[in-house]
Amino acid sequence: MSLKKFANQIRYYTMKELDHLGFGHYGGSLSIVEALAVLYGEAMNQSSEHPKDPNRDYFVLSKGHAGPALYATLFLSGYFDEKFLYSLNQNGTNLPSHPDRNKTPGVDMTTGSLGQGVSAATGIAKGNQILGKKNDTYCIVGDGELNEGQCWEAFQFAAHHRLDHFVVLIDDNKKQLDGYTDEICQPFDFVEKMIAFGFNSWRVDGRNVAEISQAIKKAKTLKGKPIAIILDTTKGQGIDYFEKMTNNHHVRPNDSDQKAIQKAIAELSKETKGVEQHG
Repeated sequence: MSLKKFANQIRYYTMKELDHLGFGHYGGSLSIVEALAVLYGEAMNQSSEHPKDPNRDYFVLSKGHAGPALYATLFLSGYFDEKFLYSLNQNGTNLPSHPDRNKTPGVDMTTGSLGQGVSAATGIAKGNQILGKKNDTYCIVGDGELNEGQCWEAFQFAAHHRLDHFVVLIDDNKKQLDGYTDEICQPFDFVEKMIAFGFNSWRVDGRNVAEISQAIKKAKTLKGKPIAIILDTTKGQGIDYFEKMTNNHHVRPNDSDQKAIQKAIAELSKETKGVEQHG
């Protein structure tokens, strides 16, 4: 299956699970779909048949509110069935709104308190380095999340310890909870900042699975420094209605929103016929 097809499937099931719930984090979930498609469809050494393999690659979703996109990816990768997917955020669920490693198959680290996932991922990468392992640790962090100073402390630690099996993907979707990122706290140039912190870093089109794929392949060849790939994305990515919505971080759909959601799901369903699981 092509990575583009896989991304369409992730977007389709992300929309379906959020629609079933009736509300949720549409914007930030949709902006990481292509990155997840490349990670789980190609880049990562992981398997639903051996979810605790100590030699697997690790993934930490630091921007935990985008959990629905990760859950859709894990379902498609064979970690659980579709019925489980629609238990999102229900009473007693094992699929909470933010990832929980003690509840959800395939989740390597509990996240949700923004900023902390980067530190946890750095710790995983350092632990594997101490053990002499060559498996990779990947972490997706939000651009608004990088308002948190803890992230930069973790980046400094990662560079100091030359964690060259640590890959950070910054979801630069230009928005956060209550507005545009550059208006709330100007981030300046993420590439320049990450290079200054001791990373190898460059920017790619976060809508383009081929560019993301090439970036991760390049990252695997570089030694001596951690990697930061800046994903140039759009909040609500792939769904025109949500891309144009001003406040699209967390949405409780009104009638107009609901019509747009159903239209988007119908259009995506045409591209996901005969869904195959990757697991």
